[in-house]
Amino acid sequence: GWVAESPTWAPWVDYTGVQLTWILVGYGFIAAVLPVWLLLAPRDYLSTFLKIGTIVGLAIGILIMRPTLTMPALTKFIDGTGPVWSGSLFPFLFITIACGAVSGFHALIASGTTPKMLANEGQACFIGYGGMLMESFVAIMALVAACIIDPGVYFAMNSPMAVLAPAGVTDVVASAAQVVSSWGFTVTPDTLNQIANEVGEQSIISRAGGAPMLAVGMAYILHGSLGGLMDVSFWYHFAILFEALFILTAVDAGTRAARFMLQDLLGVISPGLKQTSSLPANLLATALCVLAWGYFLH
Repeated sequence: GWVAESPTWAPWVDYTGVQLTWILVGYGFIAAVLPVWLLLAPRDYLSTFLKIGTIVGLAIGILIMRPTLTMPALTKFIDGTGPVWSGSLFPFLFITIACGAVSGFHALIASGTTPKMLANEGQACFIGYGGMLMESFVAIMALVAACIIDPGVYFAMNSPMAVLAPAGVTDVVASAAQVVSSWGFTVTPDTLNQIANEVGEQSIISRAGGAPMLAVGMAYILHGSLGGLMDVSFWYHFAILFEALFILTAVDAGTRAARFMLQDLLGVISPGLKQTSSLPANLLATALCVLAWGYFLH
């Protein structure tokens, strides 16, 4: 867009990966230290309208379009040989379906963050269980959005770059198309380039992580169900913005839960570090947490 091309504005919005990592670390630190009522409660309250509204809109769009699910129920990769995921079906599948049920992440949030957002104990069931039901609904919509994409495109987007285009390959798109087609999911370089152009990206090869895949599926559903209103790239970037709301809330809530656990552990060494009412203890534990996950992002 014109902002990225502007010599005045571009430096203010165009950051390197390292710079973005430090910005995210700084945000995570501030958000995890501030009281819940100051940032998390009002921000999450407002963002909930966008989250639920977008997902409901996506569900309506799916009902209008009634798209064909092109991804088969089972592929030859069910044996755990990859390329998107290498390993046994259990417990990964069930962690995915229940969004952390096996890992216990929801238990940590329910014990550390959720109580601060309840006016009385009677709201716990509606907030906790209702949130899980809504999250399951989001998961189903995301599954549909991903499964309407051609399987060849799916594997080209989610497989590691080292598998799709080994070092030294000059034409990455052609190499990716050839490798994915050899797996039995035919896709052409023209198809991959066309989708990249339609969503406004230079390339969609090896865009793993799930967010780009969901954004592409959402973009085509919203674009088609609204009769071509706005172009696909608009809805793609709208979906990316929508996903950022989930990511940001997960970053600060996860960091806050990690801080609680770390303070409990540090309290064995020094009882004062266990006190969540202690600002120095909070700052120290939060700094250690954000630096820990920031190290892996760096």
